[in-house]
Formats: sequence, C-alpha cells, structure tokens
Amino acid sequence: MSESPDARSLVSASSQLNLMEIDAIDDKEFDIPQVDTPPTLESILNEPEDEDEPFILEDTCLLNTENIDTHSCETSSLASSDSGDRTHLKRRKKTIEMNTTVHGSVIRHSILKGISAQMVSAADKVDAGLPTAITVSSVIAVGTSHGLALVFDQNQALRLCLGTTATGAEYGAVSALSINHDCTRLLCGFAKGQITMWDLANGKLLRTITDAHPPGTAILHVKFTDHPALAVCNDSGGSVFELSFRRVMGMRTCDSRCLFSGSKGEVCCVEPLHAGPELKDHPITQYSLLAMASLTKILVIGLKPSLKVWMTFPYGKTDPASVPQLAWQFVSVQKAVNPVLAFCRGDTIHFLLVKKDESGTIHVIKQRQLHLNCDVISLSWINSRTLVVVDSVEKLHVVDRPSQEELETVDLAEVQLVYNSSHFKSLATGGNVSQALALVGEKACYQSVCSYGGQVVYLGTKSVHIMTLRNWRERVDHLLKQDKFVEALGLAWSFHEGTAKAVLGLFGEPAKRKGVVADKMVEILFQYAERSLKKCPEQGKIQVMEQHFQDMVPVMVDYCLLLQRTDLLFNQIYSRLVENSVAKGVFLESLEPYILSERIGCLTAPVMRDLLAYFQDNGMMESVEGCLVHMDITNLDIQQVVQMCWDNQLYDAMIYVFNSGMNDYITPMEKLFQVIGPPLREGKPVSDVEVVMGNKLLVYISCCLAGRAYPLGDIPEDLVPLVKNQVFEFLIRLHTAEGCQEEEEVYPFIRTLLHFDTREFLNVLALTFEDFKNDKQALEYQQRIVDILLKVMVENSDFTPSQVGCLFTFLARQLAKPDNTLFVNRKLFDQVLEFLCSPDDDSRHTERQQVLLELLQVGGVVQFDEGRLLYLAEKAEFYQICEFMYEKKQLYDRIIDCYLKDPLRKEEIFNYIHNILSMPGYSSEEKRSVWDKTLQHIQELVSIDPSKSAEMVSVHFADEIQPIITTLQDDYLVFQFLKNLLDPKEGALPQSQAVLRLGPDVHEQLVGLLCRFSPQELTAFLKTSQDYRLEETVQITEQHQLHEATAFLLEKKGDIQGAFQVLLKTLETKLSSLAQEGAKAPPSVPESGEVEEKEVEEKEVEEEEVEEEEEDAPLQRVQEALRDIIALCVRTSHGLNQQQREALWFPLLEAMMSPQKLLKGPDAKHTSEALKELTMQVLNNMSTFIALPAIIQRILQDPVYGKGKLAEIQGLILGMLDTFTYEQTLLETTTSLLNSDLHWSLSQLRVAVSRGLHPRQDHCNLCLQQYKRRHESQEEIIIFSCGHLYHCQCLQRKERGGPGAGPAGWSCYKCTSSQGGRSSERGATETGRGRAASLAQNRVTSAHRGVGEGPGKKLTCEATLDAQQSQAWDQLRCIYRGPSRLAILSDLAASHTNEKASLLNPAHPGTGSIFHSENFQLKLSPPPLVEE
Repeated sequence: MSESPDARSLVSASSQLNLMEIDAIDDKEFDIPQVDTPPTLESILNEPEDEDEPFILEDTCLLNTENIDTHSCETSSLASSDSGDRTHLKRRKKTIEMNTTVHGSVIRHSILKGISAQMVSAADKVDAGLPTAITVSSVIAVGTSHGLALVFDQNQALRLCLGTTATGAEYGAVSALSINHDCTRLLCGFAKGQITMWDLANGKLLRTITDAHPPGTAILHVKFTDHPALAVCNDSGGSVFELSFRRVMGMRTCDSRCLFSGSKGEVCCVEPLHAGPELKDHPITQYSLLAMASLTKILVIGLKPSLKVWMTFPYGKTDPASVPQLAWQFVSVQKAVNPVLAFCRGDTIHFLLVKKDESGTIHVIKQRQLHLNCDVISLSWINSRTLVVVDSVEKLHVVDRPSQEELETVDLAEVQLVYNSSHFKSLATGGNVSQALALVGEKACYQSVCSYGGQVVYLGTKSVHIMTLRNWRERVDHLLKQDKFVEALGLAWSFHEGTAKAVLGLFGEPAKRKGVVADKMVEILFQYAERSLKKCPEQGKIQVMEQHFQDMVPVMVDYCLLLQRTDLLFNQIYSRLVENSVAKGVFLESLEPYILSERIGCLTAPVMRDLLAYFQDNGMMESVEGCLVHMDITNLDIQQVVQMCWDNQLYDAMIYVFNSGMNDYITPMEKLFQVIGPPLREGKPVSDVEVVMGNKLLVYISCCLAGRAYPLGDIPEDLVPLVKNQVFEFLIRLHTAEGCQEEEEVYPFIRTLLHFDTREFLNVLALTFEDFKNDKQALEYQQRIVDILLKVMVENSDFTPSQVGCLFTFLARQLAKPDNTLFVNRKLFDQVLEFLCSPDDDSRHTERQQVLLELLQVGGVVQFDEGRLLYLAEKAEFYQICEFMYEKKQLYDRIIDCYLKDPLRKEEIFNYIHNILSMPGYSSEEKRSVWDKTLQHIQELVSIDPSKSAEMVSVHFADEIQPIITTLQDDYLVFQFLKNLLDPKEGALPQSQAVLRLGPDVHEQLVGLLCRFSPQELTAFLKTSQDYRLEETVQITEQHQLHEATAFLLEKKGDIQGAFQVLLKTLETKLSSLAQEGAKAPPSVPESGEVEEKEVEEKEVEEEEVEEEEEDAPLQRVQEALRDIIALCVRTSHGLNQQQREALWFPLLEAMMSPQKLLKGPDAKHTSEALKELTMQVLNNMSTFIALPAIIQRILQDPVYGKGKLAEIQGLILGMLDTFTYEQTLLETTTSLLNSDLHWSLSQLRVAVSRGLHPRQDHCNLCLQQYKRRHESQEEIIIFSCGHLYHCQCLQRKERGGPGAGPAGWSCYKCTSSQGGRSSERGATETGRGRAASLAQNRVTSAHRGVGEGPGKKLTCEATLDAQQSQAWDQLRCIYRGPSRLAILSDLAASHTNEKASLLNPAHPGTGSIFHSENFQLKLSPPPLVEE
C-alpha cells in the first residue's frame, strides 16, 4: 500500500478526475447497432431475452403499491426461500475470461491518515463512538455510533462536529448521510428513525424530521436528489418516502410522501440519478430519476414532473443473502451521453441504458450483462468504463466493462470495512424487521462506500481508505520499481496501441498520444539495456551468460522494431551491447528471424559487417545466405561478399548479390556453367553439388526469362526486357569466353543444359515461349533457339533416344499450337522416326517406344507419313504405337494382335475386348470383326488367363461354348476353362452364371477332367452343381476309383446301402493298412552316448517328427473315412426303420471291432487305444438310433466276442454304462433344479399374499371418514398393498370392479385415478401396471363395542390369487417347460466343488463315478428313439 497522500491529495484528485468526466466510447463495446429507426420501448421490452427475466413497463400517473409489486414475492418469511448458505446455488454463470495482457497495478490504495487519526481521537476524547457512515463531496462527512457527524475539509482538517452525544443517546447512531450537489446541506439519518438537516457553512441545525416515515424503523438511506428541495429516504420497514423541503414565512417544513410501501416487498437500496453541472441540461435530468432495489426486483421511477414508473426488472433466481446494488453513471454511446444504471444481486451485473429519442420517447435498453465469480456486496463506477466491485470476502475487483476483463484484485481485509447490519436489523428500535431483510443486512455496507470524482472511499472501523485509478505513467513506473521491465514494456505498448484498459492521463490526438508513450518506451529500453549488462553474471558457465542475454536482447529488438526505431537499435543499444562479447553474439543471432521475415530490411554497415563475420566464424553459412537474400546489400564490399559466397557454396546469395548489387544477371550464369560444364562435356557423372548447381541454374534462367527475381521478388519493370535479351544472347553464344582459343563444340551453354536435364530445360523454354505472343524480337529468339536445339541434338549421336524424343515432343507441342510461328523441317521428324525405330539397339526398346508414343500423342503424328510410321513400328515391335495408329484408323481387330504379341500387356486384352463388345460408340461391323478375331485366338486367350477367358465367354460367347471346347486341343486347357466357366466358386460372375445353362454332357466332361487333374475338388463341385446326370457321373467316378465322390452320388441317387458299402470298403482298406502298420514293431533307436553337437541333435529331432507324422498318417486316414461313414449313417438313419438302421450300424461296428483282435502286444498299444476311442464314437452315435440292449446283445452274440473273454469288451460296455449314468445324472439334476426354483417361487408368492398391511391413514379414501368414528354397525375394511384404506361399502358403491366382478376384481381407486384416470373396465383388467396391482388385499372386519376399545380388530383374513397372479404363475411354469439346458449346465459345473452328498455327488467314493475323472467332459447327445 502506498503512503498517505499529502493534504492536497483530495484536491488534486478532484481536479484531475472531474466527477462527470466523459470518455469517448466506441459503439461496439455496448453491442448497439446503428439503426435508421430506433426501436420503441414496447418493442424492446417485448423481445425475448436469453434469461427468463423480461422487462415490465409500468406507465401509471399515480404510483400505488398494487402496480409496483405485481412482480414481487412475499418476503416477510424465509420459509419458501433458500438458506443463507450460498454453497447451494448452482453457479451456471460463465467466469470472466482472463487475458494474458499485462495490466499492471490499475488502482492506487491510500489511507487518509489525517481523518483516520482524528476519528480515533474523537472516539477516545469526546466519546464520539465508532464510525458508522461516510459521504464525500468537496468535504468528507463521517457519522458515528454516538450520533455525531464529523465534517472534514479537503486538507483532512476537522471543520465541524455536528450534534451531541446527548442527541445521540436519543436518536441512536448515525445510519445514513447525504450532501447536496452544491455542498451546502448535510442530511443525517439515525438508527431510531429521526432525520436532521445541517447547514455546512456554519454548522447550524436547520431541521429535525421525526414524522417522515413510520416510527420504530431505522433510516437505511437518505439521499439528496439534484432538485435542491427534494430528497428520498428508505427505512428498515422497506418503504421509500419522498421528502420535500419548504420554507414558508420563515418556517422550515418537510412534506413526506410514500413512494413505495414495504408491506409486500422491502426496498433495501435507493439511488437517485445525479448529473454534474455540465449535464444539467440533459433531457433525462428533468425527470429526477430514482432507482430502487427491493428483494425481488429493480424499479426505475421518475419523481418529476409527476410520479411515474418507468420500468421494473426482476432479478430471477438469486441467493436470498445477496445484497442488491445500484449505481448510476453517464456514459457516451453512439456519440450521445446517456445515463446507465448498473445493478446486481449476487454475481451478475446488469446494465440498463436510459435515453430519450428525438420524438421525446423514453427508451430503456438492456445492455450486455457481466458475470463475476463472486458474491457482490458493493458496486461503484470509478469512470464510465471501469467498475470497482467488493465481494463478500472483502476482495476488491477492478473490472473493465467493455471487455468484461478483470484488471486487478486488491485485498481489503486490513480496511476492516464497517457494515450496516445493526440498522438493517433495526436493533435500536427492537429488531422489528422481516427475516429476509435481516438476512440481507448481514453483508450490507452501503454507508461505508462512497464514489466521488473518480475516487472510491471506504470507511473502516479505525481508518478511511481511498481508491484512485493510477495514470498510465504511474502504472508503468510501478512495474519498473519491481524490476518487471518486460511487463512494463508490454503495458506501455498496449497504451501505444490503444488496447490498454482503464487508461488515465493520455489526452489529445492518437498520434500525439503515441509519441508520448513511445518516448517513455525508449527511456525504458535504455534502462533495460543498462540493466542487462549490469545484471549479467560475471563468472560461471558461458551457457548461463548466453541464456541471460537470450532472455533480454530479443525483447529490446522486438520493441525497437515495433516502434520503428532501428536507429536506436543499431546505434545506441548496439554500441552498449558490443562491450560484452556474449551480448554481441546473442544480439547478432537474434537479428536473423527478423531479417528472414523482412521486418529488418537494412542494416548499418558496421552491424552488417559484424553479422557476416560472426556467422562466418561460427560456421553458420546457411544463415548468412538466408539473411543476404532478404537485405539491401548496397553498403557492402561486393567483391568480398561474392568471394565468401562462392567459397562457401552460397549460390543463391551470390546470384542475389550480383543481381541486386550490380544489376548483373549474366556473370552468375557464367560462374555456374564453369563448374557444371566440364564434367558434362567429358561424360563424367555429376556430383551432388553439381546437381544442386545445375538445378539452381535452370530455376535462375526460368526466373530471368519470366521477369522474376531470384530467389524471391520481381525484377524492376524497366529492366525486364533487357534481362530477357541478355539471357537469350548468353544462351545462343557460339563459344564461351575461354573456348575461343580452345577447340570446343559450338553452342556450349545450350549443349550443357541439354546434357544436364533435357526435359527440364525444354520445360523452361516452353514456359518462356508462352509469354512470347506479340514480342517480335522474342519470336526471333524463339526460332533461333529451336534451330540451335535441332542442330545440337540431331547432328550428334551422344544424346539418348529419350532426350531426342523430349526435343521432338517439345517441338510437336509448339507446332500444334494454333498461333504457332515456328518452322521446323519435316525431314528432321523422319530422321527422328528412323532413329527411334532402328532395330539395331534393343537396350532401350521400352524407352524408345514411350518417347515415340508421347511424340504422337502431343500432335506429332501430322509430321509423319502414316504408312511408313506403321511399317517401322511393326518392324521395331512397338505394339503401343501400332495400337495408336490402328485406333486412329478404327482397325480394332488388328489391335488384338498387338495385345497378343506384346508380352507386357497381354493381361489387358480381356478388358479391351469387353469394352469393344459392350460399350456403345462402335459399329456392328467393327464389333463383328473383333468378335471373329477373338474366336480365332481363343486358345491363346485361355492359356493367358483361363478365369478371365471364361468370364468373357460367358458374357459374349455363350452360344459358342461347344465349338470353343472343340477348338481347345489340350485337355488341361479344357479343364481350366470349364472349371472357371462352371464352378461358381472360381468361375464367372454370378449374373453370367444365372444366364449360362449348358447341357449335362459338358458338366460330365468337367467331372472326368476333375477326376484326372484335381480329384480333391470333385466332391465340392458335385455338391454345388446340379446339372449332371447321376448314372453317367457314377460310372466316371467308379472308373477313376474316387470312392468318396461315388458314395455322395449314390446317396444322392437314393442308394443308401450302395453308398454305405463303398465307404465301408474304403474304411476296411484303411483299417487293414493301419493294423499292418500297428503290428510292426517301431524301429528301436540304438543307445549311444550323449552327442554334444547341436547339428546332430537337430537332425534327430527332425527325424523323430517325420516318423511321428508317418505313424499318424494311417490313423488320420482312418479317422477321415470313419467321419464320412458316420455322417452318412446319421444323415440317413432318421428315415429308416429299425432293421435298416441295424443293417448300417452293425456292419460298421464289426468293421471297427475286427482289427482290434489282430493288435496284440505292447507295440500295438497306441494303435489299439486309438481304435477303441474311435469305436466309442461309433457306439455313441449308434445309441441315438439303436437301443442299448440290442447293441450289447449283438456284441455278445458276435462270434468274434463270443469266443473271447469278457475283459476284451469290458471297456466298451463300461463306456456305454458311463453314458447311461451321465444322462441319468443329467435328468436328476434338471429335475432338482426345477423343483428348487418352483418351491422358491411359490414361497415368495405365499409370503407376498399373506403379508400384513399397514394403512397409511385412519380414514377411508372415498368417504374421508375415520372408520373408528362409525359406531352404528360393524364394517369391513379393505386395505390394498399400496397402503390405502377403504370401507367395503364405499368400494361397492363405486363399483370399481364392474358388474359381477366382486371383491377379487377391486383395485385401489386412488392409485388408478392418479395414474391417468383409467376407466373401470381397464382398472379391472390392467391393474398389473400400477401400484393398484397389489399382491394382497386384506379384508378386516371391525367391531366397535364402545369408546374404550381399540380402533379395530382383525377377525378374518382372506387370501386368494387374483387373475393377474394366476397369469404370472402360468408364465413362471412356461419358463421351466422349455428344452434349454444352459442354466442347468452351469449348475452342473458348480456341483463339482460341492462337498455335500447329493444326486450329483453321492457319498460313495468307491463307486468310481464319472465325475471323479479329471478329464471328464460333458457330451450331450439326443435321447435314443425306440421303435414302438
């Protein structure tokens, strides 16, 4: 906090900041658009707002409380409002967006020490009491708790002490003060309701007013208006009164009139509009506006010429503990000064603009509101743009209204702000106020804050504080005192640019203001430069020093450039920084980005020399080049710079120096040609550096010929024609300067460029020729260059075909232009054609063809004899050229030959044929010729791609398939063609398949070919295709001994037994081979010592793996054969009788059992186990179709087993018994689960039905009579599960159940009616949807036998299932009737860990149950079907 101002502080502040100083404000900040016809008040007020807070316009000549309070709410009680705790409020308001802009210290906080000391002294010496209120005009008046008013002048000297402690004891504390506009009268309001008026000139008491308002209420506010004889007061009853002062016959009187009664909604803040002397003629001031803030809304009324309500505005939802605030200010908007009312309650400040248009209509316009993140307890304008706000935690916020930006926050805790709570609670008169007003008074400090002349004064318990805006210099200096130079420069720049907020002390034109600020910034920059050198660490690492200057030097450079003061930067500041070598280096490095962005275009000669020397010493040559090409280099030593660029390969910079420094555009080209010419002439490969130079040379020539400067910018317009001519003359030179003495080839420069990159050089020329439309001299150069190109390239054999082709393609393009003026000898084109088509060189065949094709495509075909061209192309095998020519002549059938002969483009022939035959635009003769040619070469096409051939045939040659098959001589070609044509998985498109219907002989032919070339695909084809004949196909498959396919066909034919016999025979063959393999002893591995070599180990592992695969191969074949035959038996058994089923399954079982007799001994154990497992598969599948007793009987009767021991078939029988046990267990578990669920459901239903019910009330919900009061007869009571109670007779009268429904159909009348008023029919049928669908209705019969007995006695209880409960029970039973086993399986899995003895886990550990097996798996099979 700064020191207390001297005695003249208030005077100087008042003179600097006139009370009504009006700043020029742009229209944008208030969001008011320019309009031709201003809107009327009614139209504005009727517009929908963002919030639900509409304006209400009230236009009454006489103001009564009925009109004013139409939008207020009853505030005498807090029962309906929220508590005083503000944490419950949902803060949906957006916060003020904080910019990164530096604002510095905006407000100066000072203590008026003179006044503060005298306040404390008065309290001690004359028992004045503590301060309670303050008001400021050209004097300062402070009220005290013992009824005194202390008046201080501008020098903080005590001028008057008004009142005595005796009157203070009678009137109470001073609760409000007000000074009139000419500072001659002081009004004092007291805590017990009295008002006194004092003459400030001599301290005389002029009036004591005791009857202006109801007795027993404290004065909260008393305010003078601008009318000299008019004031308003506001008491703790919430009423507002107008005080009219008169002097009749020497008698001073006061008339009081009630403006607002506090009976409906208390007013707790009033604020009249004050206008300064310069605004006394403003059209609004004649109305004596008064703003009033009640607990629910804002009212604006006019006191003159007659009382009139201008508008009301409700707050909306606010915290009841928030304090309403009002503040008027004249603001300039759209070049007109009008009053703006700022008001708030809580965290949102609203603004209302009041203005009068030319027609005399008053408009009240809502402005953009301001959202804060705090609960406001004080609101003041410090000028027309800036608000000062104090929040409930005593923090002061300075807010810029146009940008809604918070500029500064100051903590006021040490002020010890005085609060007016005791007056709002009216403690001096017994506390007879509403709770709502008392709650607001907790944070009320209206009389402790006073705004005057751009200053805001705050009253503390022992001191007076004053807040003033700092002027712009003070704000900058304040930052400088804290060594915040960067922030100070940023703030000063915002003053310079006019973007700063709350600016004070800058007057005059913008240019003048900028000049003043710029001088201050220069002064700061000098200080900053000195400080950077002084504060530099003298010792330590060089990186620390570099970092120090890197933080500071760019700031100086930036602001010097912003101020356009390069003289300051390169003279005074640079001369200071040069003293430190590190600072100098950082400064020079920091210049580079500014030069590259062209913010610095010219450096002084010393700085330029230092810059180049520094970059060169530090090896930063790329930076040198980047900087050079962006700067004016006229003040440099050109020769030195050129030499430096050449030595360091800075070719861009060298070219720029020659061009801009000496206007020399030819020398750079000569220097570059000297480097890239010799290696190209000698045929050596060029290095990467020479490639870069060559590319730069091409770009440079292109820029010069196009009038562009290299590397950026434009050549001066007066030099453009001269530069073009110089470059052309240079290019067409016959010899170089050095080559005149030596023997060199002519036109060295063009020759060099052609050797370097023919295509790019010709592109540069093509771009240049585009601009030569009307320039006669340029057209001569164009012809000359073309002649030289032809002479150089055609007469020399050291150019590749591609390079020569590029030249003639370029020429063909130029000749094809409509405005062409070039002349080229046609014989040259013939020479080029002979050269490109020469068959003696095969190494560049593709390149030659592409070059010639490009030449023809750009229009070169007109330069050739077409017959000769076609002949040479065919001879050279340029098939694309031939295609181009045939296309031109519309000989489409000849193009097919081109495709077939061209090895690179054979695959594309199918698309070409399809396009010709299907697309419009071709004649029928052309299509026919292509069609015939395709048929002629069909064999070649099929050999190229059978799939695409089949697709093409199915679309375009569907009627020629048989001749095509005959034409294809090779069987394998026929197979591939037919497979793609007929097999939908691989063949033609689905749409063609649908159309293509071929005879069975073609399909059978494919079957035969499949048998020969791809037997593994045969079965799949037979399953998908339906177009073959069964008998013939069976013969084909039998001929090729493909048993699987034969069995499929026989099954399809209906010969189940035949198919079974084929598969059985296959299975038996594979079983016999397996038995022979298993009977052989496996090769024993000889024992040997451990072999350490890794290779030997790996070899053994590989051999073992191969042996295992060989051992498993017969078994896998058996498994596959068995899978096929089981699948056949399962598929067909459903449609067979028992005898036919046995004829299938028993031979299969015998076939599986018989080899097991042969497998004996330990060597065959693995095979035997595998066969037993396979046999179990057969038995499991058999058990579905054949009864278990029949299977066991057949096994025992079989001679194979009859002769053997029972132990041999024990495994099979036990396996079957395990299956039986498993299914029995499954059935028992299922039954148990269902029974358990059923029992639980029934018990739940029973509990619900028999549950006792507790009635909600003791009266019937229909007749509303308490049942215990009816003594004349016994009565039955019905209680529903929802808790509602009815007399049985009342329900019968209502007939809720419908005719004949009876008690079972009753439902709760109250619940059904509250759920949408269902009709009685729906109530009876749909009661399950609401609470009325009770699970229980209890009927209680009450017998009343005197007053002494209880209210009722439960005698009988009837519990039945109603219709809904019966329906629910049926649904429950249906759920468990289905076949799903999912839930049961999960229970089965859980039962394994159950220790209790149960059906699943019987307490017989010795029985060897299947569930004790670790590898037991659940295998479900359908139950066996037993013949009746």
